[in-house]
Amino acid sequence: MTLEPGDRPRNCEGLLCDGEVFTPTSIEEVSEGGVLFVFYGFAFSAIAENWWRQYDRRGWDDFDVPVVGIGRDGPNAQNAFLRSLDSPFRIYADVEGRFAEEFGVLARRDHMAGVRVPKRSAFLLDADRTLRESWVLEDWTSPMPASDIEEAVR
Repeated sequence: MTLEPGDRPRNCEGLLCDGEVFTPTSIEEVSEGGVLFVFYGFAFSAIAENWWRQYDRRGWDDFDVPVVGIGRDGPNAQNAFLRSLDSPFRIYADVEGRFAEEFGVLARRDHMAGVRVPKRSAFLLDADRTLRESWVLEDWTSPMPASDIEEAVR
């Protein structure tokens, strides 16, 4: 079940990548003061590259809360992906899909040999790790509602 506003995700820990290193980091640590989690499938896909470049161009690194990605690739791939984009963001390496399961967005993709990836989604948590807003897309081709997300973060 997808988390709803007012819910609090468990304090999972994962490898947080910054383009150079990866460090075991809990949700609680990264969400101190609030956080915007953005789930996506796999690094280096054209869709992921376009999304993260758009978020950078739109100035999401200037939000009052950090924007943290969560994707299924391992930490070395996530770091290489961030370096390739010269990205200011950080990304959790959610190889086993634990974060995506916790937020209720891990889904099986048709025609992908049973691969499970997170739905395109974003979750805005406050300083208490309480979910304030969420955007979960039911199809795999629609863009994230960037303007709505920006308005909610402000």
